[in-house]
Amino acid sequence: MAEPYQSLYRRYRPQRFSEVRGQDHVSLALRNSVRSGTVNHAYLFSGPRGTGKTSSARILAKALNCLAPEDGEPCGTCESCVAVTAGSSLDVHELDAASNNGVDAMRELVSRAALGTPGRWKVYIIDEVHMLSAAASNALLKTLEEPPGHVVFVLATTDPQKVLDTIKSRTQHFEFRLLGGQVLSGLLSDVSRDAGLGLPQEALDLALRRGHGSARDALSFLDQVAAAGVVDDEAEAVDQLIEALVEGDAPGVLQAVAEACASGRDPQRLGNELIAQLRNGFLATLAPDLVALPDEARDRAAQQAGRLGTAALVRIMEKVGLALVNMREALDPRVALEVVLVGLARADADASVEGLADRLTRLERRIGTGPADAAPPIPAPARASATTPDPPAPADTAAAPSPERPAGPSAGAREALGALRSRPGAGRPAGPPRASTGSPRAAAGPAPSRTGPPAAPAPVPSPSAPEAAPGLGRDEIVQAWGDGLLASLPGRPRARYGTGRFVEVEGGEVTFAVPNEAHRRFCEECRPDVEAALAKHFGTPLRLKLVVEPETASAPAGPEGQPEEDIDLTELTEAPPVEAMSPEERLMRAFPGSEEVR
Repeated sequence: MAEPYQSLYRRYRPQRFSEVRGQDHVSLALRNSVRSGTVNHAYLFSGPRGTGKTSSARILAKALNCLAPEDGEPCGTCESCVAVTAGSSLDVHELDAASNNGVDAMRELVSRAALGTPGRWKVYIIDEVHMLSAAASNALLKTLEEPPGHVVFVLATTDPQKVLDTIKSRTQHFEFRLLGGQVLSGLLSDVSRDAGLGLPQEALDLALRRGHGSARDALSFLDQVAAAGVVDDEAEAVDQLIEALVEGDAPGVLQAVAEACASGRDPQRLGNELIAQLRNGFLATLAPDLVALPDEARDRAAQQAGRLGTAALVRIMEKVGLALVNMREALDPRVALEVVLVGLARADADASVEGLADRLTRLERRIGTGPADAAPPIPAPARASATTPDPPAPADTAAAPSPERPAGPSAGAREALGALRSRPGAGRPAGPPRASTGSPRAAAGPAPSRTGPPAAPAPVPSPSAPEAAPGLGRDEIVQAWGDGLLASLPGRPRARYGTGRFVEVEGGEVTFAVPNEAHRRFCEECRPDVEAALAKHFGTPLRLKLVVEPETASAPAGPEGQPEEDIDLTELTEAPPVEAMSPEERLMRAFPGSEEVR
């Protein structure tokens, strides 16, 4: 009678420490402990499924009871090793904590731990130990801390965070890792060749991708492919979907999803495969050594990632990940997936900041711009010298903002303060004639408007220099005033000097015009603060002269043609408090002789 078929992951389970692949850090430590006789009383093996935790525990049990160990390795041929391999050894007891998680099971285990066995060591292997209840874990604690001298506990779990810290502290903790791409590929090739499966390389590559670093998962899928005789690769549908996303082809996205679902694929599975492929591309561009794929598949993932860009990759993975969460509660998961994918393919359908950034990236890629094509920075205008007159400004300077200085709050403030030249015919109110100083600036008339960002302040002159810095004119002061000098003043000066304008600058004297005489007196009180701010900003002492605007210097006429009396606000006193009266009393006073009728 022929022996029953045994699955590949059971047939090729490691029987020696040297056969455990991808866990050299664990195998070396356990082998040295067996060879030197320094075996601990309790071990904790944690890691993803299919990485060799239970297999390593069985190898340790065989090595401890082997009749002829070879440099810390079990011989595999003695009576004890054969019994452990067959699962009939009285020295090894395996317990599944997922189905035996009650306190009664742990009490029975503890009561039998002190009993002797034929071998030298009695090994308890407790799988999925994190599934134990709190009472069962507490029942195990004392025996786990001080077990009988011939007992060794090996605890295995896929979720070490759920294991009690008191249990962890009583064990030696070894963490098992997922197998790398090259290690897992070599394992699949060796198993396929030894078993005589005769599978093509595409089947091995597909099993490698579906294994996700787990040897058991990869061998199980390889077994499935060998039984079916065909390779049903989902990568083609995922590649078609990614290609449509790269090209921004919304109909192509819908066609790829329709073909995948028509072939029997679940929308959630398709979304998971898409995220896995995008993640491989993300890793292939940033850390190629972390990609558990064959060289050809890794190069294809890197090419797709390069066409999408890192920002788009992260954005797609985030959006599809959220869609997978929402698909659990959706009436039709396929519709939820299609809506998200169409939104990712058509950037104009996404009004978020990430969507706008993606549209900009695609536009730059399409027109071929880059850092080299970026516009050069606009140079700051140089300050004019004292002997070179400024060029005449165009007549429509105030009508249109300068291309070098964008219109904004600062520009509006400067225009309100009179920093820009007035339109033809508008003119400024006529004031007293300005005396000529003999300088080219004075001879040429009022200084033209300046454009561009505010120039850097001139170097601080020596204290002996009484004159203003060369080239400092009214427009420079107005520009600095509107760009932040006014806002930097304390509260009282800022409020009083917020109304008014600079009229002219002559030598070291700056003329500032205010609406009326009362306002001028209030501004006079804060004049030292403003002069100090001007001197600090321009690096030269400036004296402020306060005048009244020419058109408002004369008091306006009153109702009968008489000039209004100039009121000194400081002489005003508070009005007497209003006598408290009821509404009825106010009416009686307003209408003398009236009577209240009740």
